[in-house]
Amino acid sequence: MTSRGGSPPGHRRTSGPAPLTVGVEEEFLLVDPGTRQVVPAAPPVIATARARLGDLVGPELTRYQVETRTAPHRDLGALAEQLYANRLHVSRAAAAHGAGLVSSGTPVLAPGGPPPLMPGDRYARSARTFGALDEEQVCCACHVHIGVDSREEAVQASNHLRGWIAVLIAVAANSPLWDGRDTGHASWRTLCWARWPAAGPPPYFESAGHYDELVAGLVDTGVIIDAGGVYWDIRPSHHLPTLEVRVADAGLTVDDTLLIAALVRGAVAAALDAVRAGLPAPPTDPHLLRAASWRSARNGLTSALIDPASRGLVPSSRLMRGLLDWIRPALARHGDAERVASLVSRLGLHGTGAVRQRAALRRRGEASDSVDYLLARTLAAPTLGTDRR
Repeated sequence: MTSRGGSPPGHRRTSGPAPLTVGVEEEFLLVDPGTRQVVPAAPPVIATARARLGDLVGPELTRYQVETRTAPHRDLGALAEQLYANRLHVSRAAAAHGAGLVSSGTPVLAPGGPPPLMPGDRYARSARTFGALDEEQVCCACHVHIGVDSREEAVQASNHLRGWIAVLIAVAANSPLWDGRDTGHASWRTLCWARWPAAGPPPYFESAGHYDELVAGLVDTGVIIDAGGVYWDIRPSHHLPTLEVRVADAGLTVDDTLLIAALVRGAVAAALDAVRAGLPAPPTDPHLLRAASWRSARNGLTSALIDPASRGLVPSSRLMRGLLDWIRPALARHGDAERVASLVSRLGLHGTGAVRQRAALRRRGEASDSVDYLLARTLAAPTLGTDRR
């Protein structure tokens, strides 16, 4: 990926390797402002939004969903501005067709029955292959792409990142509600996706060749329909020179998305440093990783989490500090340290998206209040755009 952003004034970078690029895919839900249920308005909304966004907006699996993409950036301020602009343009397109835009990992309210799928051969083939799995996938994620030219290094970096998946899930939790009720999980989307045959924490790979061999085997045996059907939390992109990290629920606000993007870039940079230094990645037990992901999806940051390194429960704040300590040199190198410190502080003050959705629900016990809250906060302006002195 190439960059369109430079270093903003007032944010000094340390010397070292060139900053990694970061690009983001965000998935959104369309809702009826009256009923607050998701509404199948994606085809006309996408067509209208493309007048401003071109191919940066496109379809997802169902007609309830829209996906946006950013260009690759080196500067988080420029990334924040594009994320916000994408949301504004899609929201205006939605309004033109009587719908509202919300950023939540799962729909709060939905009509009964299977969701209407988008047209297309791949979606039809997926429906034939996976049946009810597709029918229950009205879920929205935030995917972060980090520019890594070497597929070999990307796969090796994935090995080093596996132990941090759980804390990233907790930070990004924004899907506590489903069918008008609290699921008891901060990230219900994570649990929905865990049912797919190639999902959750990725295996430990010996090499890029090992990765390709395993994916080819999954395709050949019909477990997935193509390489795009690999839904592991971390994967080298099958069509871009990037490492894609897929752990996050759709971010409630641009600030939430920006924090995940910054943490992921810092973690990938730290992992690449370890790979290039010849440091071995810990071969963490895959069952422990799945257990850690479940506990993070269950509790978010509100309770103790599983630390794959110690194999025990630790306060979520300690695990978060551990991640920040590991990526601190990479954050400084990218000029992100101050921004991340501010965003982490705001997270501590306001809580995750899941905490905020539940707070809206508790006010009157009405699920519609959570939808109204989502409608308002999805378009909240970022607090940390490009410095404008």
